[in-house]
Amino acid sequence: MRCVLILTSLCLALPAFSDDRPNVLMICVDDLRPELNCYGVDYIHSPNIDRLAATGMRFDRHYVQAPTCGASRYTLMTGNYGPGSNDALFKRIEGVSTPTAPEWFREEGYITVSVGKVSHHPGGLGGPDWNDESIIEMPGAWVRHPMPVGDWQHPRGSMHGLAHGEIRVNAKDMDLFQLEEGYDYIYPDGLITDTALEELNELAAASDTEPFFLAVGIIRPHLPFGAPAKYMKHYEGAELPTIPHPGIPEGKTTWHKSGEFMKYNRWGRDPNSDAEFAEEVRRHYAACVTYADAQAGRLLDRLEELGLSENTIVVLWGDHGWHLGEHSVWGKHTLFEESLHSPLIIRYPDMPNPGSSTGEIVETIDVFPTLADVAGVKMPDFTDGRSLRDMIENGAKGRPAIAYRNDMASIRTEQYRMILHPNHVELYDHQSEAGETRNIATEKPDVVAELTAILKERRPD
Repeated sequence: MRCVLILTSLCLALPAFSDDRPNVLMICVDDLRPELNCYGVDYIHSPNIDRLAATGMRFDRHYVQAPTCGASRYTLMTGNYGPGSNDALFKRIEGVSTPTAPEWFREEGYITVSVGKVSHHPGGLGGPDWNDESIIEMPGAWVRHPMPVGDWQHPRGSMHGLAHGEIRVNAKDMDLFQLEEGYDYIYPDGLITDTALEELNELAAASDTEPFFLAVGIIRPHLPFGAPAKYMKHYEGAELPTIPHPGIPEGKTTWHKSGEFMKYNRWGRDPNSDAEFAEEVRRHYAACVTYADAQAGRLLDRLEELGLSENTIVVLWGDHGWHLGEHSVWGKHTLFEESLHSPLIIRYPDMPNPGSSTGEIVETIDVFPTLADVAGVKMPDFTDGRSLRDMIENGAKGRPAIAYRNDMASIRTEQYRMILHPNHVELYDHQSEAGETRNIATEKPDVVAELTAILKERRPD
């Protein structure tokens, strides 16, 4: 599970605005499950995200379109369904003419800046070490997109970096989890947040005449689970809830062998057969969540210090969920609930009923049109998503959520999740105690037919 831009040869004549249009702060958090205190998970220490939720709208049933970073971020940035691979945004530049969200806001006079992992590559560049300035993941999106690397050498090193500049060469030689004494900047997210705060200071100075769209991407709790040791104190002796449905599902399903997780050094231990080790993994994941929460808190604090909170839209978004032993999976990349369900919190100026929540189903593709709507910029007419403003302000209903992975596709309704394979169907009833452990597709052919029709209409390819 672990949410709130570069010059090209095309120089746009940006309009000059002097109104009070709101700024945008988007915080993207990698691999973040919706297990936060504000989501009702008491043992998680997340005071900063909690206080954002207390002043905004918490979406309890937000679903991503793909259980992998690059494809999910494609949908956030474009508002459209797209490729299911991590290079989705790189593929997009080969022929798509519609603008991304930051490009759209830039054309409306916003200064657009990203820091950290906003698109799939931290810093938004390609090449072997993700620092080749001739290969841009989102051309025309950002005025600038700094990515501090410090001792981690390059953005690729930062992506999987452990303390004091340790980078991943062979995952089998890198520890699955780690705690080191020190300040936040001994891990990459501390440097990312430091740079984001510098950008926020600079953007604030110009915000009276040029509103900003600042996107900040926090890497943790992505693997490996490394965080300053102080963040583990909240989980020492904490009683963790039992892992639900921990067994390998029967039949043909979206289950996999947790390859991304298992390739790290696990000291010869397997959490599927070692309950003590499973609990250690879960505590280290939780410590990384609290570390990520602290970075979000630093950003929110600076907004307040600069007097910008009252005129800034804030979005916190998790790029997908993450299994912590459910279905015997440790990771993402399934089309089960745990991979596709992630947190989404939105706050904007003069929002009615701050601190409320909704159980309506929403999708990541809805974020871009929602931002345009509440910011008062021109509404995009090319997105698959739709604005959530009517839901926030008037309680409008949601709609089924679509997701995809490789040759599989999924649809989530109020009651069911269906996963459609080329020659096989999974159907699960979320109103039953069995949930996503008992495939009832053969018992409900009418439901399968109905959901298949909706799925093919919404995403024909």
